[in-house]
Amino acid sequence: MPDLHHHRLERSLTELVAKFINQEASTQSLVTVTRLKLSEDQYHADIYISVLPEAEERAALAFVKNHLSELRDYVKKQANFRSLPHFTVDLDYEEKARQMGS
Repeated sequence: MPDLHHHRLERSLTELVAKFINQEASTQSLVTVTRLKLSEDQYHADIYISVLPEAEERAALAFVKNHLSELRDYVKKQANFRSLPHFTVDLDYEEKARQMGS
């Protein structure tokens, strides 16, 4: 079960990932990091994003996927983690479903 330290790492990583995406992404779309799930062993981090307008989802997702190595370098320079997780990224379908349900 994740502890307080684990939650702090997730929060820190989420903030760094969001900052990187906001600095590097094009201004044609708004990319939001909706959540980040760090594995209990801290070796993997799943990044979930939402994109507006929806027509730009594929392009934004491809952009982030193509810049994961730069993202790792950015996080490495900005934070002092013992080891960096392997990042994966996908659209946040749960958030999209929640928005459609409201």
